[in-house]
Amino acid sequence: MGIEDYGGGQGTSSDVLVVTTNDVPGFRVEQVIGEVFGLTVRSRHLGSQIGAGLKSMIGGELKGLTKTLVETRNQAMARLVEQARARGANAVLMFRFDVSEAADVGTEVCAYGTAVILTRT
Repeated sequence: MGIEDYGGGQGTSSDVLVVTTNDVPGFRVEQVIGEVFGLTVRSRHLGSQIGAGLKSMIGGELKGLTKTLVETRNQAMARLVEQARARGANAVLMFRFDVSEAADVGTEVCAYGTAVILTRT
């Protein structure tokens, strides 16, 4: 597996800028639209569960789980961007992830932030 399997984030061609900061140099917040989020819940298949259990006994990275979590975060982020775009935003500030167990059957990943309209200063 290559580095692309373990990374994420936004491509350079997106029409909705997503940043973890409160502001963007060279831009000002014209309008705050409000909170947006993207949510997904994923479970792992039985083979992956067994493999992770065996690997945890000897130690080391659980590569299958890592790849699944990256895919899950990317899906949650894509849903956040879709929601921001649908509400007329061109940026999301204060972007964060929240990850938790969902009823012992999967992992819930929520991407959230504040949708805004930015203009150049």
